Amino acid sequence: MADLYTVKTPLAIRLPGGEKKILIEFFPHSRGLLGFEIFWEQEADPSTMIRVYEGELKGEGPWKVGDAVLTVLGCHGTDAELASHFANWKMLREMGHEYPSEDEVSALARSHGAEI
Repeated sequence: MADLYTVKTPLAIRLPGGEKKILIEFFPHSRGLLGFEIFWEQEADPSTMIRVYEGELKGEGPWKVGDAVLTVLGCHGTDAELASHFANWKMLREMGHEYPSEDEVSALARSHGAEI
């Protein structure tokens, strides 16, 4: 597959405890991967949904960062719950709910230590 940072689709991340999340935005970080969870832009304080996943990034898809596993959303055994969650987010975009510009997202990522 591809270098993680060339992927332009959402990622599913499975954490060591089994919890699964969707990362809409993701960037290289000195301690691993900086990820923005789905619906982050709707939070009064988006920082609550922006997190560093610590560890060395490995693989070419699926990927690992630390003990977490990353896959392209919808690949390698689609998770119905995550797919539904993403469909709801996408529907909001189609209904005209605003999403920050690429420049705004990049600035926020840099403020959280993204190496971009």
